[in-house]
Amino acid sequence: MNEIDYKKLLTEARKFFTLEWNYTKLTAVEKLAVLLSAIAFVAVVFIIVTFVVYHLFAALVAVLTTALDSAWGANLIAAGVLIVLLLVVFAFKKQLIVDPVARFVSKLFLTPDDNE
Repeated sequence: MNEIDYKKLLTEARKFFTLEWNYTKLTAVEKLAVLLSAIAFVAVVFIIVTFVVYHLFAALVAVLTTALDSAWGANLIAAGVLIVLLLVVFAFKKQLIVDPVARFVSKLFLTPDDNE
């Protein structure tokens, strides 16, 4: 009789660990899908913003060229504005990029699911 109880216990334990392993794989796939979709969304937004900024600076150069009557001066001013913008982003990269990404990833992977 003890032999049968151990076999049943072993069978149930095997089923339990198989179910847990499958649940872990499903959870990992779900979180990976959320992460990859967020990366894709950010990439699309980045591409659109890049085109918008390009056209805004092209318009700025056109206006400055008319105002200054100098194409190279207008391009230098636009480049200077872009360099200042780059320096601001670089100076605040932790607040603008690192912290939000770290919060998103840690919330995604470390916050327990509601159904656990």
